[in-house]
Parts: sequence; C-alpha cells; structure tokens
Amino acid sequence: MFFSKQITQWYTTHKRDLPWRNTKEAYPIWLSEIMLQQTRVDQGLPYFLKFLEHFPKVENLAEATEEKVLKLWQGLGYYSRARNLHATAKYITENLNGEFPNTKDSLLQLKGVGDYTSSAIASFAFNEATPVVDGNVNRVLSRYFGIDLPVNESAGQNLIKEKAIEVLDKKNPALHNQAIMEFGALQCKPKNPYCHICPLQSKCVAYQQGMVERLPVKIKKTKVQTRFLNYFVLIDPNQNTIVQQRKGKGIWENLFEFPVAEFSKKPKLIEVEKEMRSIFPIEISSTEKANLKPVIHLLSHRKLIADFYILKIQSLQKNTFQKNQKLLNLSELETVPVPVLMANFIKEYLL
Repeated sequence: MFFSKQITQWYTTHKRDLPWRNTKEAYPIWLSEIMLQQTRVDQGLPYFLKFLEHFPKVENLAEATEEKVLKLWQGLGYYSRARNLHATAKYITENLNGEFPNTKDSLLQLKGVGDYTSSAIASFAFNEATPVVDGNVNRVLSRYFGIDLPVNESAGQNLIKEKAIEVLDKKNPALHNQAIMEFGALQCKPKNPYCHICPLQSKCVAYQQGMVERLPVKIKKTKVQTRFLNYFVLIDPNQNTIVQQRKGKGIWENLFEFPVAEFSKKPKLIEVEKEMRSIFPIEISSTEKANLKPVIHLLSHRKLIADFYILKIQSLQKNTFQKNQKLLNLSELETVPVPVLMANFIKEYLL
C-alpha cells in the first residue's frame, strides 16, 4: 500500500482546514460536494458557510422558497445545482424523514447526485470503501500510472476507476479519498506540480518518463456558442422597472433579468429597435444605451455579448407586463436572484 501510505502521510501535514472535513454528518458533506462541482474551494467556501447559516439542517433548506435558494446561490454559477439541491432537500425531508441514504447505490437515486458525488458522500459520511474520482484524482492517477487514454472518454475513465480501486485503502477509505483529492489540488497541480518534493516520485511513471506536463489527456468537446443579448431596462418617474423570470431548460433557469432580445449574430440597431417595439407596445419617452462597450460574459459553453438600453416611460401599469414579469422599484433589484452579468450592471449603473 505504498501509494495510500504516502498520500495519507502527506495529507496529515499539508491538508487545508475546511469545515466539511470536520464532520461525519451527511448534510454538510452533501452540501459541500454539490457546491464544489466545477467550483474552486476558495470560491465555494463563503457560499457553503452562508447556506449553513440560513439552512443549518436539511429540513430548513427544504422549507425555503426556490427564489431564496437561488438568491443565496447567486454568483456561484451552474444554477441547476441549486435547483437540484432544493429538490433533493425536499425529497429527503418529506420521504426519508430527514435521513440521508447511507450507501453509494442509494445516494445515486438522489437528484443531482452522480457517480463521484455519491462515492464522496458514502465514503466521507459513512466510510464506505468506494473510491472517489474527480478531476484531481484523474490527474494524480493518470500521472502515477502513466495513463495516456483521454480521461473524459469511457475507456480512459474506466481504467482510472480500476486504478482508483486498486490503490484504495479499504480500511480507511474516507481518509484515503480526502488525501488523494487534496494531493491533486495542492501537490500534483495541473501546472508546475511539485514533483521535486513529491512522495510518489520514485514510482510515478509520468515523472520517471518525463510525461508530467502531458498528462492527463483530455479531449475538448464543448463547442462555445456566441449569443448577443440586448436588455431593455424600463424606468418610470417613480423609479419602477420590470424584471422577468427565465423559463425553460436554458441558462439561468428561474433567475430574473430585464426583458431581453437574443440574437445568434450581432444585430443591427434597426433589428434591436424592432424587437424593442415588439416587446413593449407602449410609448417610450427616451432611449439611451447604458454601456459604451459591449459587456462580455463567458460561460463554459457560451460567450455572451450584452448591451443594456435604458427606456424612460411615463408610468408602468399592470397591463404593461406579462405573467412571468415582476414590477420592482430599482431599490428592490437586489432582493431577487439574477445572473452575475445582471448583478454587475445593476450595481454599476442603477444603484
């Protein structure tokens, strides 16, 4: 058990003091694992603490409104995680008497919980001898065993899982799994890993064969799409405005934004004005573009290029807006969950 012994000894000396590591309770462990999916620890930690402050138990999370959950999640991205979190909290509270399933297989039945997350919770909370395989583990094992198969394809991932089981300390899987993940995050980093002081150096294939910088192999599959967003910010003399809730399964589902016209290609001004008149068949006193340069917002699979137009009108009446829209005073904009793109605009131009 050379591998496990070395990384657990390294871990006891170098591990970060993180709150979800100081408990065997499934709820905070589950919460942290969902939040840290595609999110750095330093970014996710404040959100974790904020959620525990508002929802100390899974029952508290279940009782909250989706709007409150999304508002607390605002800025963390990948909002389907928040919606799944909320749905799962309700399911556990209403159907499982507030008790989390205690095996990997049963945890897999929860919404938003996949192979990695179920293994992590089963291991950390219930000490089940199941390996965790995340991006850090992919990197450590690819380098240690010299695996040059793409880790984001089935053959490569299957081999990684085989090796993860092979090196797993089945007597203390929780410690082992925490150690290998932390080792990948801090020691066996993507760029400039600390190979010269690595305790696995003598048996690491990548180090011995000079392949460290080339592993792991990952094939890029995501095609980035560019979308042009033109937001219309209605403001009346009483500083009231309209926001609308995004529906469907696209980005930012159930978050609020100003009424918007979306284009797949950069629109001409006449096209934007045509959409504006179509959305708002009301008299507009004046129109002014708020941002001098387009606002660029990058997501994992989208490049968003946004412009904001301030539309002054005489008054906002109930018949001005639709069912998915909400009348708010500008001072109330910070009370609803919005995408970061919107939050930055509101803070800079409206508050």
